Amino acid sequence: MNDLVGKVALITGASTGIGAATAIVFARLGAKLSLTGRNEANLKRTSDECVHVQPAKTEQPLMVRADVTSEADVNKLVDATIKKFGRLDILVNNAGINERGSIESTSLEQYDRIMNVNVRSVYHLTMLCVPYLIKTRGNIVNVSSIAGSRSLSNEIAYSVSKSALDQLTSCAALDLASKGVRVNSVNPGFIFTDIHTRGGMSDEEYAKFIEKIKGGVHPLRRGGDPEEVAQAIAFLAADKASFITGEYLHVDGGWHATTSAG
Repeated sequence: MNDLVGKVALITGASTGIGAATAIVFARLGAKLSLTGRNEANLKRTSDECVHVQPAKTEQPLMVRADVTSEADVNKLVDATIKKFGRLDILVNNAGINERGSIESTSLEQYDRIMNVNVRSVYHLTMLCVPYLIKTRGNIVNVSSIAGSRSLSNEIAYSVSKSALDQLTSCAALDLASKGVRVNSVNPGFIFTDIHTRGGMSDEEYAKFIEKIKGGVHPLRRGGDPEEVAQAIAFLAADKASFITGEYLHVDGGWHATTSAG
């Protein structure tokens, strides 16, 4: 994947988890990075690690603290990226949140918050980046979830948002194919990040779910590492995937192939 050398990649949610891992993998492969997240300290930690692993003479990452649900922040992010690098080759829409709840317990406020982060912000940022991606014949990788293709109990708003994101991926792929812009997604299963506990999963629930994973919810009987997802993102973003668009690449230990929703 050395064809990422010199490519300019904008990665959202880069302060932790899959976003941070993706930034580090891209840096190692020689990409130029525009990184955004809400936590400035964590974003700085990611940026420092990118500098540590990137090839010599690669430009330092651009850090833009931003809330992707703020239209002003998203405009600022795109403007800053183009001002620094003069182009954009790859957009990784990774920022996302989860709040657990059923149709009986999930409020409209929660639903709106999840949809705004997981879908509306992706739509907005993609709209703004597309003109630059058309110029470079670049590509987009959205970070979706197994929840986009499988129904999960007690995660209704999150699952709806990820299904919507999968449709956004498919529709945008069709819209932009004639202009040479590819659009794909990765759909992770259980990955060891803090999104589960931040989304309201208790320590006891988390421990029980780990046991379900080991019991075969993921046929590989383990959770995934953020870097495993990042490597899949890097593959889809690279020119070696030049004939792949509109794809949902499950990085889920085989979960999507089972009959159990978990």
